[in-house]
Amino acid sequence: MTSARHLATIELLRSRPFPVRPGRSAVGSSAPGYHTAELSTSEEFWDDPSHMEAVGEQFAAEREALAAVLSTRWGPPQVFSLGSMLAASVAGERIPEPWALLSASVPDVHLWRAGGRWLVLGVSKWAAELPYQLLAVVTEVDPP
Repeated sequence: MTSARHLATIELLRSRPFPVRPGRSAVGSSAPGYHTAELSTSEEFWDDPSHMEAVGEQFAAEREALAAVLSTRWGPPQVFSLGSMLAASVAGERIPEPWALLSASVPDVHLWRAGGRWLVLGVSKWAAELPYQLLAVVTEVDPP
């Protein structure tokens, strides 16, 4: 029932108002204009990186499965690379949140526009030793 739990979390984020100040919740964090949820998190790879690639593939497959379910509701997603946002950020350009945060650890996202908000799915990886995370973001901030 992982997909059912993920869908419930996404619906919760879609229904919540955005906060005035940044904060944490049981599923992730929120700030003015967006909510994030860490839908699932892998183990860290400090001691044994031998299966890191397989875990990455598993997280990508989990995102694809969830995207397939969401596509029945809102149509096919836009698949959107965040590489140019990361490059612009590194070059000193101001990228609005949550896009700056996403581009720092997520290479590409699946993106839907639903009910006046964006729904974003991505797989995050901050560094080789750190875990993978399946992320969902609900935002009113348009992608730059």
